[in-house]
Amino acid sequence: MMNTNIDRKTGTISRRAVLKGGALVGTAFALGRVGWASANKQASIPNVRLGNGVMMPVLGFGTFTLKGDVCTESVADAITAGYRLIDTATVYQNEEAVGAGIKKGGIDRKSLFVTSKIWVDDSGYERAKKAFQTTLDQLQLEYLDLYLIHRPHGDVQGSWRAMEELNAAGKIKAIGVSNFDQAQLASLMAGAKTKPVINQLEINPFFQETGELQTVRAAGVQPQAWAPFAEGRNGVFKNPVLEQIGKKHGKTVAQVVLRWHHQRGVIAIPRSSNPEHRRENLAIFDFSLDAEDMGKISALNVHRSQFPEWT
Repeated sequence: MMNTNIDRKTGTISRRAVLKGGALVGTAFALGRVGWASANKQASIPNVRLGNGVMMPVLGFGTFTLKGDVCTESVADAITAGYRLIDTATVYQNEEAVGAGIKKGGIDRKSLFVTSKIWVDDSGYERAKKAFQTTLDQLQLEYLDLYLIHRPHGDVQGSWRAMEELNAAGKIKAIGVSNFDQAQLASLMAGAKTKPVINQLEINPFFQETGELQTVRAAGVQPQAWAPFAEGRNGVFKNPVLEQIGKKHGKTVAQVVLRWHHQRGVIAIPRSSNPEHRRENLAIFDFSLDAEDMGKISALNVHRSQFPEWT
């Protein structure tokens, strides 16, 4: 969901702009390490069945901060590499470029799983319907696979009613939320005709949200992680515990983190503008973390958001 320019070898992070209120200013996000999949070998990503029966890839490509031609080329190449889940949002201001990338990717639309999100400024029944149509037009698509309420602010109930109707009409295959806490999710579900199938949350090795995951799953909602690497914060790419686990398995820190998400049953959407790193992020289905590895990563939890500007 949020990204920055990161050098995975040095662990340094460039100056980044953050999202506050309703305005967005972004910077590019680049990830780097060793051991990436061959550019000529397309990855095969497993699917998970959502609560409404829709199948969704367990690993996808995020597009936050990608703009213009860089976004278009990145999305097209991600599709070539094997990504089928593409994640965007109205507030990212890149839906048109994402749509161009999808078109350039050149595969059957039915093979893709496209997610977008409605922003707070468009909340409410009528505005949500208009915002959704704008999203479709910019993406050059006839339907979305998943549409989320990006943040739990504004007229959430009105937006949800509009999304339920669009879902019933076949314009959206599945609907869900993002950044909802337990109380907010319960409040929405209490008055909903259609239950959300996804809650996209901040989840990373330093903010593991174990209790939140249990609550979400108990409600029949699939958890998904934005910023699965915590945007490089807290020195994640140079963390000695993660480096040790990576060395043990012949994998990079990023691959270890993505595998950790996968084994916890959390869908992740890493983002990179680097073709090599995009492929590297896909190479997580040929190894497993053992109980010792999972325990060591569990001990990294500081139980504190890595993005205080969002709280």
